[in-house]
Amino acid sequence: MNSIVLVTGGSRGIGAATAVHLAKLGYAVCVNYLSNETEANNVVAKIEGNGGKAIAVQADVANENDVIRLFKVIDSSLGRITHLVNNAGIVLPQMRVSEMSAERINKVLTNNVTSYFLCCREAIKRMHNGGSIVNVSSAAARLGAPSEYVDYAASKGAIDTLTRGLSLEVAADNIRVNCVRPGFIHTNMHSDGGEADRIERLKKLIPLRRGGEPEEVAASIVFLLSNEASYITGTFVDLAGGK
Repeated sequence: MNSIVLVTGGSRGIGAATAVHLAKLGYAVCVNYLSNETEANNVVAKIEGNGGKAIAVQADVANENDVIRLFKVIDSSLGRITHLVNNAGIVLPQMRVSEMSAERINKVLTNNVTSYFLCCREAIKRMHNGGSIVNVSSAAARLGAPSEYVDYAASKGAIDTLTRGLSLEVAADNIRVNCVRPGFIHTNMHSDGGEADRIERLKKLIPLRRGGEPEEVAASIVFLLSNEASYITGTFVDLAGGK
């Protein structure tokens, strides 16, 4: 059976590293992106340059109609999906809860939680012969991100619960659902939050005394997707340097 994977938020950071790694292993990859077409096409070009197969598809995965369209494109261009990496997400500028508006909170929850549910729904509908899903959560789900991103941390706590509940719901259908929880990883997300050098400020608090690389997270995602993890479901891998 051909392995066909969707990586949401696949144009940069952890998503891009995961897409490239999976393609090297023979997966046909859909690189989903929201707005940066150039970066998404660069990931596809890198994959094709290594002899792999990939397409880039624009879709806002927090939008139900966009998700339905995204999966229809995969159906027609690559075939029926067998694997899913839910990676797309946002973080907004650092802020205390006492300052957060309902608009901000709802934007984070819709982008970081609703999107995962929608993509899981469409993937499961197609995984008639089994499949594998990996959700990208965050160490923030355990740590809370006080005074910075409690809304983001709460959204990732929801992803942990989604992972556990869905893994039990679809286990009898031979669909595995697992989760990775990255900590301080060198991606553009810190710039999105208004502090590009956040890891440098906090690395002394990390037992390994450094931030992680996207490729290190990708390696665990790839393992959990693979047949080597065939008896693993509802499981969490923390990639936070010991924190």
